[in-house]
Amino acid sequence: MTRIVVIDNHGQFTHLERRALRDLGVDTELVDNDTDPADIDADGIVLSGGPDMDRIGRSPDYLDLDVPVLGICLGMQILAEELDGRVGSGDYGGYADVDVEILDEDDPLIGSLAPETRVWASHADEVKEVPEGFTHTATSDVCTIEAMSDADRDLYGVQWHPEVAHTAEGEEVFENFIDICEQ
Repeated sequence: MTRIVVIDNHGQFTHLERRALRDLGVDTELVDNDTDPADIDADGIVLSGGPDMDRIGRSPDYLDLDVPVLGICLGMQILAEELDGRVGSGDYGGYADVDVEILDEDDPLIGSLAPETRVWASHADEVKEVPEGFTHTATSDVCTIEAMSDADRDLYGVQWHPEVAHTAEGEEVFENFIDICEQ
């Protein structure tokens, strides 16, 4: 059975990420972000959302485990920050429903959502520049970089929260990530 570990970065919806994966039939566990990477046995990792970069624990170390990674909100920002992209304050701020345009219909994580999807997202902070090797895969009126992917390294990030009911096709994002982890 596919095993995907959710790294807890202290976000208010983190438990819902684990539940979404469990409900899709995946062996999953919520793991504290201070866990030694050597103690993580998984086919994939979700870097959860959270309040800020000061509380990400050892999250950057999990990028070296050679398994697919899905960064959600703060998790996406961790990917960008650690891999020489750029993160900054968003112009919009708090949580809101957002229409997101999918820019790459061939993207393994979100391409199936094309041409657009409705999501629930926070934009207090956001990725301002994708790291080298990444493709900018989604945009909106309130945030230029709503998603990014490096399919060669199986590193993916979404600014929005696919685990909440307000996100129209959130389950499909998790299904696509499970498919990536099973390849």
